[in-house]
Amino acid sequence: MDKRKLDGMKKRLRMLRKELAAVGPLMRGSVVKIGTRKKRFYFSLNKDKKTRLIYLGDKREPLARKCSENYRRLLDIVEEMTLINMELLKSDGELEDN
Repeated sequence: MDKRKLDGMKKRLRMLRKELAAVGPLMRGSVVKIGTRKKRFYFSLNKDKKTRLIYLGDKREPLARKCSENYRRLLDIVEEMTLINMELLKSDGELEDN
């Protein structure tokens, strides 16, 4: 792989690290609306084969949704970093520490 492409990949990794540091509060799970007559917002998490729900109401729903989105963004960043690191490892065996 040519040096220009390697440098570009390393630059992208540095950008992703900065993005990762700025992700903010996160939670694995989903915001769901549950109810038969009056639908209410809950945060749902499946842990150890059990679904756990916490009531959010309208007031806490935006923050819980943002935390869930941040978690998904974290996963996207980690996935992209993994692919780049695999290419760097395959090409020259050199990964950046910082």
